[in-house]
Amino acid sequence: MKFLDLAKQQKTIEKHLRFNLDKVLSESKFIMGPEVKKLESSLAEYTKASYCISCSSGTDALTLSLLALDIGIGDIVFCPSFTFPATAESILMVGATPVFVDVGKNTYNICYKNLLNAIEKCKKEKLRIKAIMPVDLYGLPANYNKINAIAKSFNLHVIADGAQSFGGIFRKNKVGNLTEITTTSFFPAKPLGCYGDGGAIFTRSLDIKEKLESLRAHGKGKGKYDINYMGMNARLDTIQAAVLLSKLEIFDWEIKERNRIAKIYSNELKSSFHIPEIPKDSVSAWAQYTIQSSKRDKVMSFLKDKNIPVMIYYPKPMHQQPAYKGFLLNKDLSKSSELSNNVFSIPIHPYLTDLEVEYIIENLKKANNLFL
Repeated sequence: MKFLDLAKQQKTIEKHLRFNLDKVLSESKFIMGPEVKKLESSLAEYTKASYCISCSSGTDALTLSLLALDIGIGDIVFCPSFTFPATAESILMVGATPVFVDVGKNTYNICYKNLLNAIEKCKKEKLRIKAIMPVDLYGLPANYNKINAIAKSFNLHVIADGAQSFGGIFRKNKVGNLTEITTTSFFPAKPLGCYGDGGAIFTRSLDIKEKLESLRAHGKGKGKYDINYMGMNARLDTIQAAVLLSKLEIFDWEIKERNRIAKIYSNELKSSFHIPEIPKDSVSAWAQYTIQSSKRDKVMSFLKDKNIPVMIYYPKPMHQQPAYKGFLLNKDLSKSSELSNNVFSIPIHPYLTDLEVEYIIENLKKANNLFL
């Protein structure tokens, strides 16, 4: 059993994948080849976003978005503490300052009350607040109605970190079309992943789209050597676009399978573990199925002895990381600390067999009974 089985996925798309890769090799347009534009068009159509701009990674997608909004030195950006380092890292990379916000224990997403408190604290200290960067943790879109309303009332930008949630839905709208700017990652372990690093940005604004296209290519203007902005080398490789186009063919089926397995997990485990909460108006992309236990280490050890792979996302929140010890304007982050001690993730990829799912559930129940 594998935590994520990319080999089985590759066999499913092998014919289409080889055709796409052979085409790239034959045409030798390895940078900004036609597959890149085709992918951007396909992703925009899939999400119903106005524009999609591909780039070299999910981290670069966040950094480029901040640059496109002219966010930099002296600016405050709010983001969750319970997240992957790339979220806060991108804020620091442009010279801005992250202010960490706590998350909800049931959805793992940003806590709106804590966000409002952090905003008021910053305003009281007359700091220059500029943006909110919510994270759709484990694949569940945050409540963008609430986030967009808060942003509007304080004149803030919203950059959604949808690295784990591409394919998710909030109130009938897909991730990529829920707010001002959405980023995603195509890291191999993500719901839609390539065979290396990759990312994309979705926006409704033509001005932002054109600026992002410039920024990802060294800030160039109409001419190759006309430099309008201080940019980056952050283009998506053509060969990765070809991989993603192949995977996009089966993506809806994979999301349905992830949700089918998640429903089985939730029904079977709800009396034994603290399971993730999915609001009625949302569909998760289920990048991870993450549960909570105060006996996490013992449960994980038991599962590993049964050859069931498990992972911890994330063992330490950002506000406890040494690199971020100087960014503690908001210290009310108790849920982030608690979750980092209790969460663990079990396999949920679309290629799990029903027998494997039953085996995972059976041993989780055994572990729970053993360590009560």
